[in-house]
Amino acid sequence: MRETPRSQGTAGDTGSEHPQHRPGRAIAHTTGASGSGTPHRSDGRSPQTPRGARQTDHGGRPGTTPPVPGRPAPLLFLLPLLLAVFALLTWQVVADGPLRRLDERIGRSVVGHGPGRLTEFLADLGNMQVALPVLGCAVVYALARGARRLPLCAALVMAAVPALVVPLKDWTARTGPLTEETGYYPSGHAATAAVAYGAAALLIAYRTTPAERSKRSWMMPVAAVLLTVATGIGLVLRGYHWPLDVLGSWFLSGLLLLPLGLSRRSRRRSSSRTHRC
Repeated sequence: MRETPRSQGTAGDTGSEHPQHRPGRAIAHTTGASGSGTPHRSDGRSPQTPRGARQTDHGGRPGTTPPVPGRPAPLLFLLPLLLAVFALLTWQVVADGPLRRLDERIGRSVVGHGPGRLTEFLADLGNMQVALPVLGCAVVYALARGARRLPLCAALVMAAVPALVVPLKDWTARTGPLTEETGYYPSGHAATAAVAYGAAALLIAYRTTPAERSKRSWMMPVAAVLLTVATGIGLVLRGYHWPLDVLGSWFLSGLLLLPLGLSRRSRRRSSSRTHRC
C-alpha cells in the first residue's frame, strides 16, 4: 500500500491507514508517492514557494517574492576612486608637487624615443578627424540595432570632453615638454581617444546575440583600451604632452564613460527581463 499524507491531528492520534513519516524528513517541498502529486504536508496544502517558481535577482541567485532589489552596480564603486585619483593628479600639477617633478623628469627622458613615424601615427589616433568617425560609425551601428537612448548618451559624453578639458587647461596653465606655452593638462587628444573608442566599444556591444556577446564582451573593451593606451604613448614619446597630462585625461574620461556604461547595463537588464517575460 502506498504511503498517503497524514491528516491533521494531535500527537496521540493513531491509525494504521495514516503511517507517520520518518523523523527528519523534509515536508515542505517533498512530493508524495509516485504519481500522487500530493506534497507531504500535514494540511495537504501546496508548498508556499515552489523552487521552480522562485524569482531570481539580477545575479541569478534565488530571491524572494516579490524580488528584492539587486546589489548596487559594481561600476558605481568606481566613481569615488576615479574622482579621487583625478583630483590628486590635478592638485599635484597645480601645486607643483613631487609627483609633477617626477613626471617631468620621466617625460624629458623619453621624448624622442621610438620610430618617429610610428609615434606620430599613434599620437594622431587622438585627433578629432580620426576618433570622431569611429564613434560615428558605432552610433550608426547601434541605431541600426534598435538603440535609441544609448547613442544619444554617447554623443553627449563626447561633447562633454571639450566642455571640461578646455576650462581645466586654462585653470592649470601647465607648460608643455617642448614649449613654454600653457594649456597642456589634461590632454585633449588623450581624452578624445579614450571617450570616443570607449563609447564605440559600448555601442557596438549593444543587443548582441549570446554567441556574439561571448566574443564582443572582451574584444571591444580590449580594442578600446589598446587604442587609448597607444594614443597616450604616442603623445608622450612625441613630446606633445607630459605623462601626467595623459594619465589625468584617462581618469577624467573614466568619469565621463561611467554613466554611459551604467545606462547600457540598465538597458541590457530591462531587455533581458522583457525576453524572459
